[in-house]
Amino acid sequence: MSSPGSRPVSPAAASQLNLRGAVDLSALRRPAAPPPAPPAQGNGAAVPDGGPQDAAEGARRPLRVDANEANFQDLVELSARIPVLFLLWARYSPESGTLLQSLEAVVDSYDGRIVLAAADIEAFPQLADAFRIEAVPTAVAVLKGRPLPLFQGPAADHEIRALLDELLKVAAENGVTGSVRGDAAAPQEAPVPPLHQAAFDAIEAGDYTAAAQAYRQALAEQPADREAKAGLAQVELMQRLEAISAPQAEALRQQAAQEPDNVDAQLAIADLDVSGGHIDDAFNRIIAFIGRNFGPERETARVRLLELFDVVGVADERVAKARQGLARVLF
Repeated sequence: MSSPGSRPVSPAAASQLNLRGAVDLSALRRPAAPPPAPPAQGNGAAVPDGGPQDAAEGARRPLRVDANEANFQDLVELSARIPVLFLLWARYSPESGTLLQSLEAVVDSYDGRIVLAAADIEAFPQLADAFRIEAVPTAVAVLKGRPLPLFQGPAADHEIRALLDELLKVAAENGVTGSVRGDAAAPQEAPVPPLHQAAFDAIEAGDYTAAAQAYRQALAEQPADREAKAGLAQVELMQRLEAISAPQAEALRQQAAQEPDNVDAQLAIADLDVSGGHIDDAFNRIIAFIGRNFGPERETARVRLLELFDVVGVADERVAKARQGLARVLF
């Protein structure tokens, strides 16, 4: 869903932030689940001003939590006391990791007055629908359970800071003036498996080969690990995209238009379309190729399509639609 044309909201536009007409998130409820186990000593949820303080004076912990279906409603409720800044991101978007790092540093400088919630839209696609976003990365603030769009795409630190300053003014006008102290800002997610963490670290370092190796090892140990399977598909996509320069991309598009049965050209354009957020175009291109061709190239295209399903997310409605299209051309 990353878009080359995405751009941040200007500080001037930020001055127009208000809660009127904001989307109501009440329909996006947490699914029924057993209550979470109480946090371990010294690793619980943060509290606003006036609550118990951490025993270690001055201890600093990250003001970031990974948003998911289990803790989303808690984060919405937290927004009644502290502004919650959601960053909607995806692994297939190179800009997402860079922006997330910038936001972590900037939010940390506000000393607990803003909480950062990182939401992987592939793992939590309902959130993208609820916030009505068109591309990633996208930043949306939530105050009193109401979302306020901030910006889409990359942004410089000074632009982010100008928006967050304005956000705090709007928050104060609406009585949202709490702050987080001590521990992490929201319920804690389950620990990341070591091989997954190794893959994440490698991705952040730009070492996609090491990330792919970590995911392959995770799959060798747990063949049913769907997250590792999706992660591997995403990393392999990033490797393919990294090898395509802008001039090459334009030449590939011309080649794909002139050679509709060239499997390499068609799959390369499908990769570019997925990275640019044109998911349906990518899926339809490969399905059409499969419908026209037989033999090894058809199987190559089918396997790549299944990998891209994992990249986009098997729960995405566009994947469900494409699966139906694939079934029609295969059978």
